[in-house]
Amino acid sequence: MELRQLRYFVVVAEERGFGRAAERLNIVQSAVSQQIRVLERALGVVLFDRSSRRVRLSAAGERLLPEARAVLAAADRAREVAAGIRAGTEGVLRLGTVQAPGDRIYRALTAFAALAPRMRVRLAKLPPAQRLAAVRAGGLDAVLVRALPPGQAAGLDTVPVWTDPLKAALPAVHPLADEPQLRLEQLAALPLRLAPHEHNPPFHALITHALRAAGAEPPPAPPFTSLQATLAEIGVGPPSWTVFYEVSGLPPAPGVVFRKLTGLTVTTSLAFPSGPPSPAVQHLLQAFGDGTTEQTQTVPDPVRAR
Repeated sequence: MELRQLRYFVVVAEERGFGRAAERLNIVQSAVSQQIRVLERALGVVLFDRSSRRVRLSAAGERLLPEARAVLAAADRAREVAAGIRAGTEGVLRLGTVQAPGDRIYRALTAFAALAPRMRVRLAKLPPAQRLAAVRAGGLDAVLVRALPPGQAAGLDTVPVWTDPLKAALPAVHPLADEPQLRLEQLAALPLRLAPHEHNPPFHALITHALRAAGAEPPPAPPFTSLQATLAEIGVGPPSWTVFYEVSGLPPAPGVVFRKLTGLTVTTSLAFPSGPPSPAVQHLLQAFGDGTTEQTQTVPDPVRAR
């Protein structure tokens, strides 16, 4: 049974004649009659009563007509959906996202919904390495990554979508707490809490490089664990500091102040397979806007678990 045969069946039923159906279908009458006979043999029923001078539906034909129309409507809908997928107005966008995305992603998804209202978005939260592997393997259409290290984007195109300033957290009683902004060299004498290198190699390496470039080598302090635990220790323990970026407001931290670090940022980029982006990814890029502006130094996420 073919869709063409079902379409011929419906047209013959509507026109009540093989000749008029052939004219409407712009084919010869013999082709219509032949395909109807093939359909009847495939179904094992007679669809038309041919005993009179006028073609009429048989009882089986009357019962099967709405089913044939439903099949043809479903096929037409499938073609419409496929066309929408090609155009980026239908389908599912599979997006790998960062931890604690904050308002930026939600604003972008709202803008994306306005651009492609019939497109659904499926979010997946994975560690960065798994995110990148998934988009390379075709399991995800695009992924958000923070401070993508050099060499990690092989086979992918990346577009910066936003940049966050880095902030220092230090004891409220420390003399530097009176400064509205801080430079790294000002913190050279204060022990620094960093996660171990193996927990976050890009952050550790880039922050260390930035410190050395500024001529600052802070003494080591107990390692960074979680943001809340580290801030609690900074507030009540021996003097020390750490660095983070704000995701969804500053956490409560008695005895701690937060100061912006001059010239230090963390950039979040959208990564997708190399080549012209799909229509869905183009909509997503448009939803995120113009991306980030040029910054002096970009460093990866020091706070959120990868």
